[in-house]
Amino acid sequence: MTLHLIQTSLHWENPEANRRHLESRMAGLTEGVVILPEMFSTGFSMASEKLAEPMDGPTANWMKETAKTQALTLCGSLIIKDRGQYYNRFLWVTPTGDTACYDKRHLFRMAGEHEHYAGGTDNIIVRHGELRIRPQICYDLRFPGWSRSRNDYDVLLYVANWPEARREHWLALLRARAIENLCYVVGVNRIGIDGNDVPYSGDSLVFGPEGETLLNLGSEDTAQSINLELHSLISYRRRFPAHLDADHLGKL
Repeated sequence: MTLHLIQTSLHWENPEANRRHLESRMAGLTEGVVILPEMFSTGFSMASEKLAEPMDGPTANWMKETAKTQALTLCGSLIIKDRGQYYNRFLWVTPTGDTACYDKRHLFRMAGEHEHYAGGTDNIIVRHGELRIRPQICYDLRFPGWSRSRNDYDVLLYVANWPEARREHWLALLRARAIENLCYVVGVNRIGIDGNDVPYSGDSLVFGPEGETLLNLGSEDTAQSINLELHSLISYRRRFPAHLDADHLGKL
């Protein structure tokens, strides 16, 4: 599976400008999975009533058209209004237009997110080729019980607006999730300064199941790609089957 990580700055509360900007960052990419940051169309804004779009709104439709035109799967989170509620919703959009959704479970109360959005209730698993992927959003990273593997995924994927002030937490927790769940962990963050003067350092990363760094985007404005293979993950799990001694038993 080929992943394309997009690490870039975002225009504050300006979906149209962000769609144009991200189109330029994705130019030439095809096949595989393109991963955009959390709230990629607006930045991490609490103006849910002003910025929310429906599931058939311009940004979701842009994702479908881009996925179809470039023959790739496109994912990231945006502000969605659905059934009278506002969500920080991750969309996984395939080239055929099929869409899977994950609503952020843990809302960042230190920014008041819980006052402007409804929390999700369900985890999901999406597939690309042989690999099973569990999407998560930013603050979810701090709650390992929510992301704990039940032998049901191979890749744990986080999209984020994670501030530079807590970058060491980001780095440590991503690596920990990979080691404890015997999986690949992918974290895609943004760079730049948002409309609340919060700086972001990027640090988008891919870790292997031993906590080894497979890709590190640093603080650059960049799009970089990596290929993840199931057979090497299975091989490691067979050599080091720690999952068999977990609180839940089963085969990976």
